[in-house]
Amino acid sequence: MKHSSSNQSASVRPTLARRAFGGLAVRAALALLAASAGPVACKKSDAASSAGGGSAAGSGAPEVSKAPVTLLNVSYDPTRELYEDFNSVFAKYWKGKTGQDVKINQSHGGSGKQARAVIDGLEADVVTLALGYDVSALHDKGQLLAADWQTKLPSNSSPYTSTIVFVVRAGNPKHIKDWNDLVRDGVQVITANPKTGGGARWNYLAAWGYALKQPGGDDVKAREFVSKLYKNVPVLDSGARGSTTTFVERGIGDVLIAWENEAILSVTDLGKGKFEMVAPSVSILTEPPVAVVDKNVDKHGTRAVAEEYLKFLYTPEGQEVVAKHYYRPRDPEVLAKHKGAFADIKLFSIDELFGGWAKAQPTHFNDGGIFDQIYQPKK
Repeated sequence: MKHSSSNQSASVRPTLARRAFGGLAVRAALALLAASAGPVACKKSDAASSAGGGSAAGSGAPEVSKAPVTLLNVSYDPTRELYEDFNSVFAKYWKGKTGQDVKINQSHGGSGKQARAVIDGLEADVVTLALGYDVSALHDKGQLLAADWQTKLPSNSSPYTSTIVFVVRAGNPKHIKDWNDLVRDGVQVITANPKTGGGARWNYLAAWGYALKQPGGDDVKAREFVSKLYKNVPVLDSGARGSTTTFVERGIGDVLIAWENEAILSVTDLGKGKFEMVAPSVSILTEPPVAVVDKNVDKHGTRAVAEEYLKFLYTPEGQEVVAKHYYRPRDPEVLAKHKGAFADIKLFSIDELFGGWAKAQPTHFNDGGIFDQIYQPKK
């Protein structure tokens, strides 16, 4: 995978070749010469430091331009293209503002797995994960950031949103129109494992919410509906991009449950003419959050650039990059410009139907939760 980075070349200090001299008399003469030339040397050093951005403390030697800095962004599965593009835009902005080169390395995978990797020692400067529960785990299980991390940036630290839709094969041979079509006999459904992937948890909750919103819908009927759906799932990949690969490249399944941005990517870029996107009647509002990992940026000395990196996501320029990669911008003006790119779907929130992630996660996805009770792996 490519990493977005700016030019990291730095000016190099001019050095003078020095020959080693032996003998006490020669060393004494050199010392005397250095002492007598002291004021002049200081003036030269001052001039050099003015041109080069400062001098090393106590050395009197000219210093190179600001050293390059590297960030690690640990993200969820389908954001590769978004951040590859965004990183390049941000690096150009940061270079122009500060004169400092910045390189941003990326790590991608299922959101839950990525959160555990950071807790276990992957030294992310920032995380851009699929859901708030995974970011909160960095505080709850690792004390890596503040408990109130979600208040640090606008919109609960979610600079963009998305939703969950379907991808079907060209011509829609199984006539998939809504969630109820996914539980029919003979329909193979591709989705990821909600135990490891954040998008997969959104998929699961979107299906559950659909069932709740049907006439007479309740948790008993929703459980029955979601159980039937997962009986139609032949394989669970660990993350959203893995599911897309299974459906698009391996040709398995009749319908892919996917992030809207991943669905548009599949239809327009990955398999043009081979797939169609289907918008269900109702789905869930997904709000992927971002956060600075306090403990790591303080260790690395990268807090200033890390904070600016995430703030830049909210700028008009950052929001245009978001829209370009089929995520829904928070900025109303940018969203209005790109409104035609997104499906018109009635959306419900996780707070509305599930009491937020603090309740939904243990109820549905923790070990022994409802998903473990209803899902039986294919043998």
